[in-house]
This record gives sequence, structure tokens and C-alpha cells, in this order.
Amino acid sequence: MRHLRHPRHLRHLGLSAATALTAALLCAAPTAAAAPAPAGGSGDPLFPIGRERVFDLVVHQTQSSAVDVGTSGPSQGDEFVLSGDLLRGSTTVGTFGEVCTLTRVGPAVDSFDQQCVATFRLPDGDITIHGLISVTAAGPEADINLAITGGTGRYRTAHGFVHAVNVTALDTNVTVHLIF
Repeated sequence: MRHLRHPRHLRHLGLSAATALTAALLCAAPTAAAAPAPAGGSGDPLFPIGRERVFDLVVHQTQSSAVDVGTSGPSQGDEFVLSGDLLRGSTTVGTFGEVCTLTRVGPAVDSFDQQCVATFRLPDGDITIHGLISVTAAGPEADINLAITGGTGRYRTAHGFVHAVNVTALDTNVTVHLIF
């Protein structure tokens, strides 16, 4: 396998990115979307217990690699591997890892779909995320919504979705809609 010679493809991954799905986001405190946290909850100020929690994170990419398995440039099977930090304001609250595989390459240059799998590692466990992201020469689709497919630890029954908006080549604002 050879590394992609076109690093411009990495700029399309935010949550990737993304993943990635990955700026200075005004991160609001978690808010109950369905039910209030029970009295005497876990005491975890970051993610209190309840039916649904909505909270914001910034996915900040610190490492990336690209693997080109076909012809030079985007081709089916190419992969992007990303990792970095999860931030709330200026505080690092966890890390993330993401792998995106190109599943479809369009007729236009820099047009493709990528299947992305990401894990958010937080203090009380992991949250796994999965979904398809479409990219054009202008960048990824404006509204990236990926499924929360499960988790570990406190998040072992997690489901819901994340909404991601790429704000720079390295940062993605993510709103997590977590049901557990």
C-alpha cells in the first residue's frame, strides 16, 4: 500500500473527522432533552445520568494518515486514519480515533463517499459512532449526521446520533445526542 499523494483529501475530513468524524466552540453544559437527571445521580458533572443528553464537543485532529490502495488519488478502498482530542471549551475531556474508507468514487474529481467509524474515549467509557459521509470538491456535505452505535462503561447502552460541522481543516464542532 502506498500513502496518498494528495493530502488535500484530508481537509475534507473533520469528524473526520469523522468520523472525524473533528475551533473554539462555545460548549454549553449538557442539558436534558427528555428527562431530568435523578436526584443523587452519579456525581459526574460532565455527563449526568438521564434518558437523553445533548452536549457539544470540538473534535480536534492531531494526527492523520492516508493510505492509497488503488490508482493515485481517490479510489475505492482508500483509507483515512485520524486521531486527536475531544474538547469542551479549552478543556480536553477525551480522545478520539477514526477510520474512513472510500466506498464510492464519483465521476467528478474529489467526489466520493466514505464509510466512517469513530470512537470517542471519555472518562467513564467509550462512545462508538458510524456512518456515511459524502464529499465533493467543495468539501463534505453541510449536515453530517452519524449514528451512535454503542459504547462501553457508562455508555454501554448508548445510542442516538451526532451532528458534525467542519469548521477548519483540523476542528469539527460536534453536537452529541446521547440516549442511554
